Amino acid sequence: MLKIGCHVSSSGGYVSMLNDTKYIGGNVFQWFTRNPRGCQAKEINEEDLNKFIELAKENNFGPFLAHAPYTLNCCSDKESVREFAIDVFKQDLKILKRVPNSMYNFHPGSHVGQGKEIGIKYIIDALNEVLEEDQETLVLLETMAGKGSEVGSSFEEIKEIIDGVKLSHLLGVTLDTCHIHDGGYDIVFAFDKVLEEFDRIIGLDRLKAIHLNDSKNPVGAHKDRHEVLGKGYIGLDAIEYIINHPKLKGIPIYLETPNELDGYKYEVNLLKELYKGE
Repeated sequence: MLKIGCHVSSSGGYVSMLNDTKYIGGNVFQWFTRNPRGCQAKEINEEDLNKFIELAKENNFGPFLAHAPYTLNCCSDKESVREFAIDVFKQDLKILKRVPNSMYNFHPGSHVGQGKEIGIKYIIDALNEVLEEDQETLVLLETMAGKGSEVGSSFEEIKEIIDGVKLSHLLGVTLDTCHIHDGGYDIVFAFDKVLEEFDRIIGLDRLKAIHLNDSKNPVGAHKDRHEVLGKGYIGLDAIEYIINHPKLKGIPIYLETPNELDGYKYEVNLLKELYKGE
């Protein structure tokens, strides 16, 4: 069965996010743990969370992907920003201990001119501080487009981070189709080769989630501008090939296209029509 959903608003709570997912015909969803440009996380409503856990089990929903705020930058040149990132990371992982079947996705960060070597070291240091041996939540590094001083636009950089983390068994990867396309990986005409490269460098066993987005830019643009499915430079033929690839079977797909719920509903139905599995 296709595991598909979208990024939903968390303002109404967990049950509301699940209901939005049911409305679009999905069975997984992604949400921001807090304001994506801010720092405050909402208090958990116990009744809402318990009802959500019950409904998720009844409907066979999940896994759910919590997305760290954009303000989290583990490799900033400012110590205060790095400390803030570690604090948010710890808070979010504490919250997710109470949300079954959830993973935590974050952007590796931007080195802001220090160089990727220093940036990668800071990211490794942060992960070594926040990860705990007994945690159940997988932490996912998201592949990036390489705009500005972003770290994580190449598979080699993601691998270097993973290799430096002591509790690396708690790490996985989110593959963002717009990001790797903009980062220079030809997923339109050479997706098999891209997957082979990912497997050789990182390992497909690390691939735990897919952000499925079209792109407003040609391959290698390093700009990271998402487009609705079929309206960008990736196109529906490539998207159909990706969702039906045998090596990606069972990996949950989260849409981050520029849409409201009705737009996501259309895309979910479209993907179901294109999907050739059960």
